[in-house]
Amino acid sequence: MKKLLSVLLPIIILVTMAGCGSSDDSSAAAEKNRRTTAAPKNSLYVDGNKLYDSNGKEFVMRGVNHAYTWFKDETNDALDAIAKTGSNAVRIVLADGDQWDKDDINAIKSLIKRCTELEMITIVEVHDATGKDDPEYLVRAVDYWIEMKDALIGQEQYVILNIANEWYGNWSSSLWGAVYKEQIPRLRDAGIKNVIMVDSAGWGQFAQSVADNGMEVYKSDPLENTMFSIHFYGSAGGSSDKIKSALEGVTNQGLCVCAGEFGYTHTDGDVDEKYLMKYCVEHDIGYLGWSWKGNSGGVEYLDISNDWEGKSLSADWGENLINGKYGIKKNAKKCTVFDK
Repeated sequence: MKKLLSVLLPIIILVTMAGCGSSDDSSAAAEKNRRTTAAPKNSLYVDGNKLYDSNGKEFVMRGVNHAYTWFKDETNDALDAIAKTGSNAVRIVLADGDQWDKDDINAIKSLIKRCTELEMITIVEVHDATGKDDPEYLVRAVDYWIEMKDALIGQEQYVILNIANEWYGNWSSSLWGAVYKEQIPRLRDAGIKNVIMVDSAGWGQFAQSVADNGMEVYKSDPLENTMFSIHFYGSAGGSSDKIKSALEGVTNQGLCVCAGEFGYTHTDGDVDEKYLMKYCVEHDIGYLGWSWKGNSGGVEYLDISNDWEGKSLSADWGENLINGKYGIKKNAKKCTVFDK
C-alpha cells in the first residue's frame, strides 16, 4: 500500500494542481468578461475603459456636436456635411420641454435613422438640465427618455444615451453621484439597454466627480453599461496637466470616458485642444467637438463650420478639428456595424 501511494501521490498532486489552475483560469476569464456579459447582444457596450461595438470591435468616437433643437431646418444639411468630414459619431442636442420646445419621438426616430444611413453612431442628449443643481431636472430628463424609449429600444447598435447635458453645475461630487445612482436604474427598469453616457459635474468640467463617485454610478447600472463624459473648456482643458489628470482620473479606475464637448477657447480661458486631441488619439479615447454651427451670444468662435453645408471651416477651430494631424479626417474609423 505504501508503495502504491508513493507512485500515486505525485499523480494526485499534479491532477489537483492542474484542477486548481483550471479553476483560477476560469475565474480570471469570468472576471474579464464580467462587464460584457450583462450588456445586451447586438449592442454597443462598455468593457473596462473601452467602448465596443456589437461585433466586439473597439469603437473610438471621432465626431462633433449638432444643436438640432435650435436648428431643425438646417439639420439635414448639417448631418450630411458632418458625415463628409469623416466623423463616425454625432452628438445631437434635444429638448425635454423644460427650457425649450419638446422634441417628440418622431423627430428622434428620424434623426437616428438619418445618422445611421450616414454611417455615424448617434449620441442623443437633452439640454434643458444644463448647469442645474436641482435633482428634479435630472429626474425630468429621465422621465423624458422613458417616454421616448421606443425610439431607443432596438437601436442599441447605433445609439448612445447621454442622459442630460451638464446636469449639476456645482463643483462637487456627492449629490451628483447620489442622484445618478437613483436615476440610472429607472432607465433600465423601463427596458432601455443602450450604452448610457453621464456628464461630469461642474457644467461637465469637474472631472473629479467621476474620479470620486464614478465607480458607484457605474455599479448602479444593472447592465454595467455606463460610460462618462468630460467637457473640456478653459477650466478642465486649460493645460496639458489638467487634461491628462482629468482623463487619467477616470481611466485609472477602469472606467470608460470621452471628451463629450470641447472647443479651442472659451469664456473661461484658452483650451489646449491640440494636446487633448493628441492624448485622445494616442490613448484611444473618444472626442466630440462643439459644435457644427449656430453658436451665438458671444461664443460664435465655437462654430466648426462657417456654413451649414461645410463648404468653409473656421480657420482657428474647424480646420484643426477636422483636418489637423490628430483631427477627425485622419483618425476616425467607421464603426464596424456599418461594414457591408
